[in-house]
Amino acid sequence: MNLSDDATALADDLVHLRRTLHGVPELGLDLPRTQETVLDALDGLPLDITAGRGLSSVTAVLRGTRPGPTVLLRGDMDALPVEERTGLPFAAPAARMHACGHDLHTTMLAGAARLLAAHRDRIAGNVVFMFQPGEEGYDGAGHMISEGVLDVTGERPIAAYALHVISHTWESGVFATRGGPAMAASSVLDVTVLGAGGHGSAPHRAKDPVPAACEMVTALQTWISRGFDVFDPVVLTVGTFHAGTQSNIIPDTARFTATVRSFSDATRDRLREGTVAVCEGIAAAHGLGVDARFTEQYPVTVNDAAEVAFAAGTVREVHGEERFSGMETPLLGAEDFSRVVDAVPGAMIFLGATMPGLHPDTAPANHSPLAAFDEAVLPDGAALYAELAVRRLAAAAA
Repeated sequence: MNLSDDATALADDLVHLRRTLHGVPELGLDLPRTQETVLDALDGLPLDITAGRGLSSVTAVLRGTRPGPTVLLRGDMDALPVEERTGLPFAAPAARMHACGHDLHTTMLAGAARLLAAHRDRIAGNVVFMFQPGEEGYDGAGHMISEGVLDVTGERPIAAYALHVISHTWESGVFATRGGPAMAASSVLDVTVLGAGGHGSAPHRAKDPVPAACEMVTALQTWISRGFDVFDPVVLTVGTFHAGTQSNIIPDTARFTATVRSFSDATRDRLREGTVAVCEGIAAAHGLGVDARFTEQYPVTVNDAAEVAFAAGTVREVHGEERFSGMETPLLGAEDFSRVVDAVPGAMIFLGATMPGLHPDTAPANHSPLAAFDEAVLPDGAALYAELAVRRLAAAAA
């Protein structure tokens, strides 16, 4: 079977599906239109399909004609609350956007299902297609695991793989991954500074929470830069800051939230205690109250070294030596695919999708309202998903 040629023949269908998904971006765990589009794309294939009970997930199982183990392939489906400014003719019309390329992931996974279904008689074992909502902060993978996606065939997968497109960093069509930590753990720091409102002309008669909140933001950055080993990196980015309603009113409260990224349990433990302590100390110095909460979100995504070596070899054999790039360092992005690779051996694999005419070093990044992805990678991504499943099941049978 030549899955690459078969995938190339599907190119127009894949582009159409991707653009359909791009036009209906949905957020979180409830993606009814996306789920319906996926179900339509899988219609007629010899798959056992189940929909999620508490979320708009789709789990599809292809059972080969011969017995064998199970391999899982995952694609996430949700979008982001970003107003698209790409100028593309199929740009999303609302203040939501597939700015992280999940529409490509879903398309490539649906394409892989078509490819493998056409060669079901060559498969010894089962392939689970995990169409997952809620990756962007909603722990969709955790919900799907709770609903049984890892046990849907009656046994745990022997391997799991996910592809993630990147709109920058790598040339279009280049696959990249590494063994060990591949993506960071993510946590959220949510801080509300409690003051007492008043007139802006008389701050001494109020308790102004805004300067204290601003001091917390800068103090947190200083504490991290001076308190942690640069070879065990930490990133804290304040993404929201809200206070007040008018220029001459001192508000009662000021609130900010931050994402916190790290790579070790010990560092995360220090962050949990230290970020709260910094905020509490500054609040006390200003005579204010504070509610500071540190919430763990996703663990570190740790790729299995053997599965990474297998995936790298597959890329080189299928697409050529020049199409694979090893990663010297992990990315500080976070992923709930970490839940899957915590439970079974697996690998998160990145796929460069820099738009033609742009340089990977300067192209708009994922999550930008300008982020755009080269659709030319769709057939190669679908083919790699399929090749990983076929070859891994064949290796298990050997």
